[in-house]
Amino acid sequence: MYTDTFTLDPLASFLAGVISILSPCVLPLLPVILAYSAGQSRLRPFAIVLGLSFSFTLMGITASAFGAVFQAYIEGFRILAELLIIALGLSMLADYELFSAFTGYIGNLHVEKKGIFGGLLVGASLGIVWIPCVGPILGSILTYVALEGNIAYGATHLLIYSIGFAVPMLLIAYFANLSSARLGEISRYDLKLKKLVGLVLVVAGLWMVYSNHIIAYI
Repeated sequence: MYTDTFTLDPLASFLAGVISILSPCVLPLLPVILAYSAGQSRLRPFAIVLGLSFSFTLMGITASAFGAVFQAYIEGFRILAELLIIALGLSMLADYELFSAFTGYIGNLHVEKKGIFGGLLVGASLGIVWIPCVGPILGSILTYVALEGNIAYGATHLLIYSIGFAVPMLLIAYFANLSSARLGEISRYDLKLKKLVGLVLVVAGLWMVYSNHIIAYI
């Protein structure tokens, strides 16, 4: 018999967004993107954030819809989810980039699109282009919401995740003293933070295994 193993806390989703932006392939690029945008319009960074939020939220809706379609196969799906979450955690502990084959596309983003609508397009593109950088954390959240199979649940948690991602972006956009060099120094701590998050994911995955497959037989 399967139990309700894990409820994704909104605060955890928010913190996951904050942690995701500390990636060394995301954080140093933000001043360039956001300074250019703020120079065009004071509202353009907000447009980028809205576009980014739309992109992440759409991923949450898609993952939840996928989970809803396969609820009839939830037992097998749950096992795959447990293995995936543990694998993502181990990849972070080992500092192994699962999505390294796609990192060449990270810099291929044209930020010169003009106006508020252009900012929305840039933000939506960022949500996709930076998947290789934030893949393990984002992938784990998408896995959790897919297991739930509830579109509102998935959309809400990915929106909260995007807010966690957006708050540091807006701070960088409107505080000129947050230079690329200073943000580069902050990103030096990413490895330790990544290992900590990886450990949390492994523990969460093992707890799901224990709750779903072991405790029922005790």
